[in-house]
Amino acid sequence: MRIGILGGTFDPPHTGHLSLGQAAIEQLELDELIFIPANRNPLKGTKNETAAKHRLAMVEKLITGQPQMAYSDMEITRGGPSYTVDTMSELQMVRPADYWFIMGADALRGLASWKSPNRLTRLCRIAVAVRPPLIVADVLVKLPEEFKGHVDIIEMPALDISSTELRNRIHNGQNINPWMTTEVRQYIQTHKLYRNV
Repeated sequence: MRIGILGGTFDPPHTGHLSLGQAAIEQLELDELIFIPANRNPLKGTKNETAAKHRLAMVEKLITGQPQMAYSDMEITRGGPSYTVDTMSELQMVRPADYWFIMGADALRGLASWKSPNRLTRLCRIAVAVRPPLIVADVLVKLPEEFKGHVDIIEMPALDISSTELRNRIHNGQNINPWMTTEVRQYIQTHKLYRNV
């Protein structure tokens, strides 16, 4: 099995996450892609972070009708800070497979400071989403030598939104329709999320 793992805060998940998942499935020839919302991102503060149960439910709504996509609450259930190496180690124990951990080019630059990065690259390959204005050569030239044989590239179109911008748009009553699936948008409205960003 070839399985992609897409981790993140997903606060909220949006169509950019969905298009990344679809591109990963196609370009890496994955059998499955699993979204894993973080319980607590060790690189970010938790101030104003939406409750894990809502972020997980929104991911579930996001992938409705996507048969090759799934989600897991393993980091939320484990509690504490969500370290990728711990997640990949657990996955390899319970479900051995060929795994790719998917990240953005900005996250790749900080990979050396993650918990046990060399162990992580023994547990899985790293797939890096490269979006304009970046080009693949820019990313590879800045890659630390020890990771060079462990990285695959996912080429993506430019993304014109982020979760932070979406939270602000919702708070300000602005249109979010172009970047949200109907199911996620309805969930946000029903639970009155992001009103007090």
